[in-house]
Amino acid sequence: MGSITRGLSNNITTGGVILPAGITNASVSAVTSFANAPAGTLRLISTQTASSSATISFTTGLDSTYDAYEFHFINIRPDSDNVDFTFNLSTDSGSNYNVTKTTTSFRAFHDEGDVGGNVSYVAEDDLAQSTSFQLLTGAGGGSLMDSTSDEHLSGKLELFNPSSTTYVKHFIARTEYVAGGVGIIFSIDTFIAGYGNTTSAVNAIQFKMSSGNIADGIIKLYGVKKS
Repeated sequence: MGSITRGLSNNITTGGVILPAGITNASVSAVTSFANAPAGTLRLISTQTASSSATISFTTGLDSTYDAYEFHFINIRPDSDNVDFTFNLSTDSGSNYNVTKTTTSFRAFHDEGDVGGNVSYVAEDDLAQSTSFQLLTGAGGGSLMDSTSDEHLSGKLELFNPSSTTYVKHFIARTEYVAGGVGIIFSIDTFIAGYGNTTSAVNAIQFKMSSGNIADGIIKLYGVKKS
């Protein structure tokens, strides 16, 4: 017990403030929330790991607790070639994923051989009052995600005030993925934004490939602390 006490005392200032080194997973293992955390702090709600998964759905956690939510994508890889990573929203807890959406998309790309690059609006990836799944990849309709281990996707999707019954549901996404084509490997940086045109509360979201399964990858759901 003496060594534990000495270790703790070494991480407390004379003013009684605990130093960062004194705050670890072990020292705060029983803490489930920090009431005085500053606004904008991300709080992890849940994590899902894909393993040849047809879909990844979050049917709990989207409610009025937070004003905004973030989904972080970590090394998302399909099990098929030439596919897109997509999402849709639900207002009935996941019974249907068919919220009407209007969106816009642009992307930048550059290849490993420094042959060329570009930044452009991608009309093929937009939706206009459509209930279809929205692409989170932006190769101009090229469907370029492949199943090799070096061609995967990371990024995030922000969803604002999904529990509102007054406003439509705005979202912004940015993804980076590696894609190949005709012997050239590209870095593709995709930007998607839009709104779910519903004043009903959005309480579930689903991610899937345009064809085939999600071979592996992690999706984390965070809540952004209210002001």
